[in-house]
Amino acid sequence: MKTVSVKDAVALIPDGASLMIGGFMAVGTPERVIDEIVRQGKRNLTVIANDTAMPGRGIGKLVSAGLVGRTIASHIGLNPETQKQMIDGRMQVDLVPQGTLIERIRAGGAGLGGILTPTGVGTVVEQGKQRIEVGGKIYLLETPLQADFALIHAFLADYAGNLSYALTGRNFNPVMALAGKTTIVSVEHIVPIGLIAPDHVVTPAPLVDYLVTNG
Repeated sequence: MKTVSVKDAVALIPDGASLMIGGFMAVGTPERVIDEIVRQGKRNLTVIANDTAMPGRGIGKLVSAGLVGRTIASHIGLNPETQKQMIDGRMQVDLVPQGTLIERIRAGGAGLGGILTPTGVGTVVEQGKQRIEVGGKIYLLETPLQADFALIHAFLADYAGNLSYALTGRNFNPVMALAGKTTIVSVEHIVPIGLIAPDHVVTPAPLVDYLVTNG
């Protein structure tokens, strides 16, 4: 794990990269990292997230800046800018049921070949997907999701990079930390080793590649 400035962390991200971004309607989203992505003007990004927040918050800043070429999310209902860009053909949007989305991310982080779910059987969701029968019930095979970078926000990190989250800010963050090839973390507080009790560590240090300093 290396500690870097937010400027240097974002400099690692090339145009066209795929990003998993933690958060639920911008709660638990690494705002400082997103602000720097906008400042550096990274383009044609693929964003994998629960949602695209709303204009002026979280992932919504990337959308408003025109930096997202594709979104994989469970809903976009609170961001009219995402909807407009999708309708205009400026952004590809793949809508995935929320439970399916998080399980596909989990499968990507765990090295699994996919998941089986009954969600979407008999609907347009199953188009182009493999149907598998188990115990007399039909399931769809959903492929795993990974990303070039996982952008994570945590409440606490110690000097080694162990992470702890606060309340609902935890949401997608721990699972995405497993599924990103490179994990970049911003935190509210960085503390000495030992101040986070071992049983309060949610994301262990070996999963963290870069920790953004608060300076």
